[in-house]
Amino acid sequence: MKEILYIKNMVCPRCISAVSEILVALNIDYKAVKLGEVEMVSTLNEFEKKSLSKKLQNAGFSLIDDRKSQLIEQMKNLVIEKIHYSNEETELKWADIISNELNLDYKYLSSLFSSVESITFEQYVINQKIERVKELIVYDELTLSEIAFQLHYSSVAYLSNQFKKVTGMTPTQFKKSVDKNRKFLDEV
Repeated sequence: MKEILYIKNMVCPRCISAVSEILVALNIDYKAVKLGEVEMVSTLNEFEKKSLSKKLQNAGFSLIDDRKSQLIEQMKNLVIEKIHYSNEETELKWADIISNELNLDYKYLSSLFSSVESITFEQYVINQKIERVKELIVYDELTLSEIAFQLHYSSVAYLSNQFKKVTGMTPTQFKKSVDKNRKFLDEV
């Protein structure tokens, strides 16, 4: 049986590189590293697991041992991957994406997420989308219409309304503001 280690706070390609470097430095064999997960070649012994845990914590990550926390981290990583790093077109709804990927009922996953994170899963998705909108506005390479299309908003008006509801300002006001007030993805 293959062992998967779940790691909290992996939110970007640099995080994947950092975790890979830690594994190499500790001479721990692994098959693959992706957001929030390391597929191991073999099961770690207690010494290896403690060493890895300590190195990960020093780098701002942590091993996740309980199943519910693993599921929540997987949900977060799926959202981050799809919103921030994927260009694939999908007609699926978030409920379908999450339940298909994790092979569990969406109502259960959504309820679990809300009980632990103190916000709904839907609000988490919206917050991540708004952070992506902020990032794209700061880059100033796309129009608001292109951003709305890229992030699967039905219209620019809907994006603008949601943006204002979350940030307290319109996308145009945000673009003109001196303080861009962006968050790290693991803090959203």
